[in-house]
Amino acid sequence: MVGYFGIMKSTVQGGLDWWDAWQKRSVNASIFAAMVTVGGITMCVKLAAVVKDVVIAMQFGTSDALDAFLIAFVLPAFAINLIGGSLNAALIPTYIQVQEQEGTQAAQHLLSSVMVWTIGVLVALSVVLALTSPYLLPLMGSGFTDDKLALVQSLYYMMLPTLILSGIATIWSSLLNACDRFALAAIVPVATSLVTVLIVVGMAEQWDSYTIALGMVVGALVETAVLGWGLSREGVSLVPQWHGASPAVKQVLGQYVPMVAGAFLMGGVNLVSQSMAAMLSPGSVAALSYGSKVTNLMLGIGALAVSTAVLPHFSRMVAVRDWRGLRHTLLTYSRWLLIGTLPVTVALIYYSEPVVALVFQRGAFSAADTHLVGQVQAMYLLQVPLYVVSMLFVRLISALKANHVFMWGNAINLSICILLTYVLMQRFGVFGIALASSLMYLISGVFLLCVSLQLLKKQTVERG
Repeated sequence: MVGYFGIMKSTVQGGLDWWDAWQKRSVNASIFAAMVTVGGITMCVKLAAVVKDVVIAMQFGTSDALDAFLIAFVLPAFAINLIGGSLNAALIPTYIQVQEQEGTQAAQHLLSSVMVWTIGVLVALSVVLALTSPYLLPLMGSGFTDDKLALVQSLYYMMLPTLILSGIATIWSSLLNACDRFALAAIVPVATSLVTVLIVVGMAEQWDSYTIALGMVVGALVETAVLGWGLSREGVSLVPQWHGASPAVKQVLGQYVPMVAGAFLMGGVNLVSQSMAAMLSPGSVAALSYGSKVTNLMLGIGALAVSTAVLPHFSRMVAVRDWRGLRHTLLTYSRWLLIGTLPVTVALIYYSEPVVALVFQRGAFSAADTHLVGQVQAMYLLQVPLYVVSMLFVRLISALKANHVFMWGNAINLSICILLTYVLMQRFGVFGIALASSLMYLISGVFLLCVSLQLLKKQTVERG
């Protein structure tokens, strides 16, 4: 028996050594290895999120309580993506450049200074959102009754702390990825799903939809703590400290401003969709949310794996001016991502309603809900292939420090989204909103492809 386990241990160790050596053979191999790591772990995380959604569906169906929670979470989620997500793309390319050219201490000073600024912005934004909520929430839930709006308000205040916690967690997660520590950053989001399931199962009868909000807050706290522990093990100081407005700090902020403007406009897409769904029949906001779950699962596995894996590598290739390698990597992965996502997307669209029935139809979730959500889901799924590929272009543009492109591109996207959503909602109801979103991403993907190739061509000509 001892000999058997010795052979098994030796075989596993040999496999790990081979995998470690293989992924260091080339940039493409390193990116693929990172995608496999992030994608595999993210699949487990998303499956936990599916369990959470199933539990919520059993408890709340498409009820007013769930509608209220979803509208209450729109603004905090929007702000999290606006601040944390934008700073991620603005900070990492400069952080890696400083680390490569000036050393670890200079990179640490950059991080510490940016953290001071970030925490200040997150706190200020939280205060602004709290003060303006009596004016914003009635606009977003314009079709809600007074009691339903009062519930939205209470849930909204309860979830505002997630803005600060998740904003910090997003930055720390990105820094772990910059250190090539992809696994911990990928697995951490499972905390929110598990915590929410436990709280909803144990307390939903007494606290109703407040249990979902509590799960989000506690989960964000756990995620932030674990990520901080992981960075500390890498020798990264988490103490915010201002080291002055160095050229690197100015470069980050210079990239951050247009990134925020672009993210603000793009985040308006979700605001438009949710707010217009609130104008339709009761349960439409919930149906729109359920219908996006499978799409978000695929994007969470595919797009997140792509964007997480390529940004550090693209940033390093830009730092050493490897333009030919960048172009080759971009085109190679674009082709393979399309080949991988198209068949899966077509199959899921064809079997949309059976998938919804299998996942959600139990408890308070009825057959009529399945029919409606199945239609919404099919429309959302149309966006998957090009959205995943588009993340390559988005990360390339960020690595080239051309984030101003997103501001103009997303202004176009938001305008198209508003127009398409209004027109298609009148014709098709709630699943017209999902169709409008997919059409908008199709147009956006073509725009990003053209811009990426043009920027890469310009860099090749100017810098050689």
